Amino acid sequence: MIVIRPTLRQAALATLLMVLCMQASASQNAVTDNGSVVLLNDDGTWRYISNESDKGNTPIAINKGLFQKADNQTFQVKSGRNKSAVWLDPRKWIFQKPDTGTSPAEYRFQLKTGDLYGMLITEQIEVELERLPQLAFEMLRRTAPNARVVSQEYRVVNDYKIVKMRIDATVQGINLSYIGYYTSDKSGSTQFLIYTASNLVDKITPDIDEFLNGLTRQK
Repeated sequence: MIVIRPTLRQAALATLLMVLCMQASASQNAVTDNGSVVLLNDDGTWRYISNESDKGNTPIAINKGLFQKADNQTFQVKSGRNKSAVWLDPRKWIFQKPDTGTSPAEYRFQLKTGDLYGMLITEQIEVELERLPQLAFEMLRRTAPNARVVSQEYRVVNDYKIVKMRIDATVQGINLSYIGYYTSDKSGSTQFLIYTASNLVDKITPDIDEFLNGLTRQK
């Protein structure tokens, strides 16, 4: 197994995302009989999420482009929790299945030649597709109040309906960008995320797009 050894820069980039994921694991989401989503905390408290976040939201745009895995993405990583899978170019990426006791991600990824990192976060619980990125953003904002949604749109990726969302935030003086594909079906929900310093996004957009477009379903 290839072990991803975090550098200081990687650790800084991952800090906010890891806190976000840990918070999500410590809390539970529930849907009321009228369709509202509430966050259930370990201490027994709860609060509405969907009703608060819906106010003033603009409709999510639909991108009708063609999004498919690349021919060079020849290695498939399969989730053991739901039907999600990821196609990778093994010449460009290394991956690791981290200790479940320290990370909520089922898999972690690292680009061999740059500061670009990814995570596959999977659950067996189905969440309404429109709510999943919204819930993720709410969790992130609890740790980084300055977090903001830069873009959000629907896509069909490898015949897989997803929401793509980019969130920018500043953590410990570092401007970070988190770009994710969010999807959910009867097998469960999936967050497929990639993250790096914001000033690097434009320079490595091809690598980002190729990586994310490897998301698919197991047959």
